[in-house]
Amino acid sequence: MQILDWNSLGAAARNTALARPAQRDAQQIRAQVREIIDAVRARGDAAILKYTERFDRSRIDSLQVSAQEMQHAQQALSAGQHGAIDTAIGTVRLFHEAQRTAPLRVETAPGVVCERIVRPIRAVGLYVPAGSAPLPSTAIMLAVPASIADCPVRIVCTPPGVDGRADAAVLVAAAKAGITRIFKCGGAQAVAAMAYGTDSVPKCDKIFGPGNAWVTEAKLQVAGDPHGAAFDLPAGVSEVLVIADAAANPEFVAADLLAQAEHGADAQALLVTDSSALAAQVGAEVAAQVKTLMRRDILAASVANIRLIVTQDLTAAFEIANFYAPEHLILQVARPREWLGQVHNAGAVFLGPWSPESVGDYCSGPNHTLPTYGYARAYSGLSLEDFQKRMTVQELSPQGLRALGPTTEILARLEGLDAHAAAVTRRLRSLGSSAP
Repeated sequence: MQILDWNSLGAAARNTALARPAQRDAQQIRAQVREIIDAVRARGDAAILKYTERFDRSRIDSLQVSAQEMQHAQQALSAGQHGAIDTAIGTVRLFHEAQRTAPLRVETAPGVVCERIVRPIRAVGLYVPAGSAPLPSTAIMLAVPASIADCPVRIVCTPPGVDGRADAAVLVAAAKAGITRIFKCGGAQAVAAMAYGTDSVPKCDKIFGPGNAWVTEAKLQVAGDPHGAAFDLPAGVSEVLVIADAAANPEFVAADLLAQAEHGADAQALLVTDSSALAAQVGAEVAAQVKTLMRRDILAASVANIRLIVTQDLTAAFEIANFYAPEHLILQVARPREWLGQVHNAGAVFLGPWSPESVGDYCSGPNHTLPTYGYARAYSGLSLEDFQKRMTVQELSPQGLRALGPTTEILARLEGLDAHAAAVTRRLRSLGSSAP
């Protein structure tokens, strides 16, 4: 870990301090993903089964999770675990239900009625990773809004373990959140299956969910193909930025940094503070807390990406945060809500010492699928709207055409599009000849 004095850093050093871990072997990954996608398109289920054995070290005969396997998963979880999943689904559902919007209807001119109506996306594919840590929380965050949106086709793909079974908690969470078809399929091959369809996996119109570099690259490639599928949002590795003042609890701050760092070796956690004393205390706490955690091998690498940055004041800290545009922003400062107006770029914001980001990951209600790698400058976290399409409807009466027709004719001719103008002119002539 490094403690950096922001005021003493030049422009290049500041950029280095805020640099994310480099994407791994982007060109090689791109080529490998293209090969996987082509194989799945050509050979379907057979290719997926081959890649499942190769990458997941799991030999399975069928991709779809059976009723027997689902029953086994239900029995594998304790009553307390079932209850926790139920509670998380309830809070996430409550927050996303509140995002429903009423149809919009406006008369923009006399006789001109314009509307906006909502329709669900027909088929959505939800990807739930299960690498070093299975993520039933992701199943909840994706399946609940898909269910509320009432997408007719909702499927989950998740990798199997070496025993050929999908993670029990992922299966239970998905089923409780309204998913009836789950496929044991991971990585780029799962994205290809959902984008193009196979004998087992239905073709989807949009793909959701986080994943490793291969999953992310596959989502980008299929989204660039008109025969493929759209995707939810661009993302990189997990990250958090904590803004803390001198009164912040260093134990809490360190715990928040480590909670994000344990996601993977390339995860990143930043502290920005106006107190050099706090920065030193947090550094000591991180070193101490790492020794108590299970994922020490991962943390040994990711702790090296932690930056402890000391600024002149909190105003400078918020400027840094807005430039960095973190996935998660935690405000461990006095009167944090008063500072909220200074936040412009963040996927999700957590206010005060009693709002750990971990609760947002699991069960507070908002979606934990968020833009990373600086994409929070332009993208939002996942919401109900991402599972819906919004269409406009327009209806003009004869009065409405008479009112706006001449304007349309003038603008069409300004653009040299006389066929556009003629589509209006012919109607106006017809109205003129039929006028009383």
